[in-house]
Amino acid sequence: MWRILFPVLLLAGCSSMSPAMRDMSAKQFYSVPEKSVIYVVRETPDLDPRPTVITLNGASEGITYPGAFVRWVVQPGQHLIAGFGADAGRIELRTAPGGIYFVRQSVSQVNNLPQSTFTVVNEEAGRTAVSRSARIDAS
Repeated sequence: MWRILFPVLLLAGCSSMSPAMRDMSAKQFYSVPEKSVIYVVRETPDLDPRPTVITLNGASEGITYPGAFVRWVVQPGQHLIAGFGADAGRIELRTAPGGIYFVRQSVSQVNNLPQSTFTVVNEEAGRTAVSRSARIDAS
């Protein structure tokens, strides 16, 4: 029994989680006291399979792909989620402490450039989309 338990305990003591563990943890949909949680998810298939860069409040926050999501823990308040560069997609979102928000990103091509459309979705649709997707670490 110790042969099995010792490696599990050793791994549990590590300070950083593996990507698979972060993915599983993010899919627990837990709120964070005095913070807001925002999920941005791109479902698969998408109209344009290319990766796109997204920003949060003007700062580059990662690359999205079809079938993937990002999870941000932010201060409550007004937030701007947008495409980067020629991608003119954008959405403003007001968040509250302890709230969890789901935003669907769809990407299409306009003049051979990716264009994002962001839509706030309800909790059920958001959880379903995130559960079918893989987590991308921001930045």
